[in-house]
Amino acid sequence: MMVFLYLSTNTSFMLTKSDKSQLRGIIFRHLDGIATATSAFALQKKQVLDYILEKKSITVKALSDIFEANEGYLNVALRVLCSQGWLNQDIDNKNNTIIYAVNEKSEAAFHLVHLYEDVVNLLRYSDRFATEKMISTDAFIALERIFKKFENNFGLDISDETSIEYQIYKHIEGAIAGPIIVLLGVNGLFHKYFMEASFTAEEYHKDPESFKKILDFFAHLGWFKKKRDTYQFTDKGLFFAKRASAYGVTVSYLPTFLQLNELFFGNPLVLKTESPNDTEKHVHREMNVWGSGGAHATYFKVIDKVIIDLFNRPIDLQPKGILDMGCGNGAFIEHIFNIIEQQTLRGKMLDDHPLFLVGADFNKAALKVTRANLIAADIWAKVIWGDIGRPHLLASDLKEDYNIDLRDLLNVRTFLDHNRIWEAPNKSYNFTSASTGAYASAGNRLNNNDVEASLLEHLTKWKPYVDKFGLLIIELHTISPSLTAKNIGKTAASAYDATHGYSDQYIVEVNVFRNIAEKAGLKPDDNHFAKFPDSELATVSINLLKGTN
Repeated sequence: MMVFLYLSTNTSFMLTKSDKSQLRGIIFRHLDGIATATSAFALQKKQVLDYILEKKSITVKALSDIFEANEGYLNVALRVLCSQGWLNQDIDNKNNTIIYAVNEKSEAAFHLVHLYEDVVNLLRYSDRFATEKMISTDAFIALERIFKKFENNFGLDISDETSIEYQIYKHIEGAIAGPIIVLLGVNGLFHKYFMEASFTAEEYHKDPESFKKILDFFAHLGWFKKKRDTYQFTDKGLFFAKRASAYGVTVSYLPTFLQLNELFFGNPLVLKTESPNDTEKHVHREMNVWGSGGAHATYFKVIDKVIIDLFNRPIDLQPKGILDMGCGNGAFIEHIFNIIEQQTLRGKMLDDHPLFLVGADFNKAALKVTRANLIAADIWAKVIWGDIGRPHLLASDLKEDYNIDLRDLLNVRTFLDHNRIWEAPNKSYNFTSASTGAYASAGNRLNNNDVEASLLEHLTKWKPYVDKFGLLIIELHTISPSLTAKNIGKTAASAYDATHGYSDQYIVEVNVFRNIAEKAGLKPDDNHFAKFPDSELATVSINLLKGTN
C-alpha cells in the first residue's frame, strides 16, 4: 500500500495554449532525436557523412557501392537527415535515381554528430528497460555520467532555439528521456496518485538513491519541483506524464535502432524471424501496442461516425457484419460492437438480425489474445487466421467454414496495409510515382514506382470483396522531407519514416494513397475522410473506400 506524504498544493500557473504547443514541439523533437541520433551516428562511424561533405552531391546508389552498404536502409537514413534539414533530397522516380546534396546546415550538423555517441551507447541499457521493467545498477551508472554532461548542455550553445546546436541538444535530451518516460509510464509513476501528490524516491523504487538521479534529471528539465527529499509534478511535468504513450511506438523500435550498423553495412536480415509467429526481433510489441493505444481514441471518434451512419440505414442496406483484418488483441472489434449495440438502430434488432463479427490476423498468438478478450467481453465473434495479401483465401475460408460471404461485411483495418509482406508488382504501369518516400525490402532499395504499383495490386485484390459496403481504413503516412525540415517540432514524421523504413514497411503520402486507391477502383468517400493533423503535415488518414463499377 502506498502512503503519500501530502496532497498536491501545486500553485504553478496553468499552461496556456501557447505553452502546450511549445511542449508538444519538444515531444516531436525528442522523437526526432531517437531516430536521428542513431541514424547519423551509425553513418558517422563509417565516415559516410565526411564523404558526403567532400563530394557535395552523390547518388544513393554510388554511395552504397563505395561503402558496400545496403542501399535500401542507407536511403532511409539519408532521408531522415533530409527531414532534419541537414541534406537535400533530389528524387527522380521516372529514372529511379536519388541524389543527396549538402546544404548550408550540413557541415555544422555533421561536425556535431559525435556528440550522439554517449546517448547511442546509453540506448543499449535503455532497450533493457522494456524486458527487465526496471533500471539496473549499471544503467544508473551510465545515466549518472550522461546527466552530468547534460547539465552542462554537452558543451552546446542552446540560447537560439532555431540553431543546429539547440536541435541536437533536444535530440540528445529525447534519446535520454524517451525510454525512461516509457518505462515510468508503463510501471505506474504517472498514475494519478503520484501525479496528484508529492512522493519520495523510496515510495517508488527499491534503489532510492539511484532513482533520485532520475528524478533530479527531470527536475532539471522542469518536470518536478523538489523540496528536500520529496518530488511533485509541475504543470509542465504533468503535460509530459499524460502523454507518455506518445513516446511508446518510437521507443518500442529500439531493437531496430541498435542494429543500424548491421542493417546499413552488414546482414540486412539480422532482425528477421523465421516465422511470423516467432517473437519479433525488431520491436517490443507489447510496448508498441501500449504506445499506439494512446492516440487511437482520437481516430475512433471519426470511425464511430462511419459505423453509426452505416448501421442506422434500413436493414437491407446494412452490412451483415464486420471483418477486422489484423485484429491484434480484439480491442477494435470490441469498440465497434459497443458502438453498434449502444448507438445504432441495428443495436436494437440484434436478436432478429445478429451481427457477424470476424477478427482475422496473420499472427496466431494475436488470435489467441483476441479470442480471450472477446470472450471476456461477452462478444460473439469468429476469430480466424488471415493474410491481408490473400483476400481470396480469406473469403474462401469464411464461406466454407462459416457460410459468411466476405462481400456482405464491412471490412475495416487499422495501420495494417503499409505493414504487409512485400510483393513486387506483377506487371509494369505507365505512371510515375509521386512519392518522396524511402522504401526497402531485406536491405534492397525499392523503386518508388514499384511501391505504388504494389499498393495498386494489393488494393485491387480487395476490390471484389469491398464493392458492396466499402473498406474502412486508418492508415499511417509519410510527408516530404523538405516539408518536415520546414516544420521541426511540429511533426513526428522523421521518427515514423525511420521506424517503418528500417523495418520494411511502406508508408506513402496521403494523396498518393488516395490516388492509388482510385486507380484500383476504390473511390475515397470525402464525407467520411479525415486526416491528422488536418493540414499538409498529415501523417494519419481515415478513408472509407467504395467500389466504383
